[in-house]
Amino acid sequence: MNGHTSGSGTPASAEEIASAVRAGGLRAVDVVAGALERIERADPVLCAFTEVWGAQALRRAREVDARVAEGRRLPLAGVPIAVKGRHGLPAAGPLLEAGGVAVGATSVPGPGTPWQTWGLGAHGRTVNPWRADRTPGGSSAGSAVAVAAGLVPLATGSDGAGSVRIPAAWCGVTGLKVTGGRLPSPDRTGLAAPGVLARTAADAAAWWRAVARPPSPAGSPASFPVPVLWSPDLGFAAPDPEPVALARAAVGRLADAGVVRLVRPPAPVRLLDPAPAWLALRTPGADLADAHRVRAENDRRLARLFTGAGLLLTPTAPTAPHGHEGPGDVYSTALTWAFNVSGHPALSVPAGFGTDGCPAGLQLVAPHGREALLLAVAREAERRGATA
Repeated sequence: MNGHTSGSGTPASAEEIASAVRAGGLRAVDVVAGALERIERADPVLCAFTEVWGAQALRRAREVDARVAEGRRLPLAGVPIAVKGRHGLPAAGPLLEAGGVAVGATSVPGPGTPWQTWGLGAHGRTVNPWRADRTPGGSSAGSAVAVAAGLVPLATGSDGAGSVRIPAAWCGVTGLKVTGGRLPSPDRTGLAAPGVLARTAADAAAWWRAVARPPSPAGSPASFPVPVLWSPDLGFAAPDPEPVALARAAVGRLADAGVVRLVRPPAPVRLLDPAPAWLALRTPGADLADAHRVRAENDRRLARLFTGAGLLLTPTAPTAPHGHEGPGDVYSTALTWAFNVSGHPALSVPAGFGTDGCPAGLQLVAPHGREALLLAVAREAERRGATA
């Protein structure tokens, strides 16, 4: 194993890197140098980064090596981490304390990019790593691309309407949005929550262990198969057939592997469309009475659904990745922003590929505070070979 790949030739995971650095089989400085080389080669095409912090990252990596030599056990020792946006470094503080090394700031939407559908990097418009003529999604665009392209194993994100989950789905990686209010967020509306983009659920779990305050309980909280509900549209959206079919097939694989068990809902899965509530909450001075009514009613309906199931499963996005000209008439947030309004934690996992060659995602939604359940299900799916 070297600083670039695992023994199978695939990019090394955060867990593999940290384990090897702690054991002395790798030096953090070599791992980080490898990541910087990959970014230098690939980013002129992908445009995932706005800034690359080469000298600072190498200096930080040498400090990590010194701490390991002193006997410090660092959970993320030497793991290269991409940080969402130029001002995202403070949110990565717990990751740096755990031995991670921030290598640069990733792209977010630039001026004139509505609805956070793409990013603007130092070299130009951020592209989907599977098809350059398609958007990677947003607003955590560069973070998703950096992970999907194997430039880094972990990248931070934030999710105000689907900004982690949508790019995770469209780039074929794992993306977690935590429970609203569980971690610090600069968003005064309470809609945005921190999150992570990772190549594997195990790496997302490593991120969660590092940032959870108080620390997340050790061990798996799930008893498999986990009872789940499936909804293609949450009762109000109008998703395209292909992302629905891909997500439903992913549910079938999870069920066949014994990870989940589909159950009949106590009532049809039918939420109120959160769009007016989300928009009102984002608009200074807006009358929030209807927004609070929608939130309260959806909270009541979700609470009832979760009495008979551990998770709610949906497609992550209602469409395939669109072109760089924009999303058309369907909001990419149609199936995600309900859970920003409600605050429920949600995870997108890869669900296969559409006929256009681009990835799709399956969204898993859990009761408040059950991030560990989401991650346990996703990790078990990976362990049993049930992921796309």
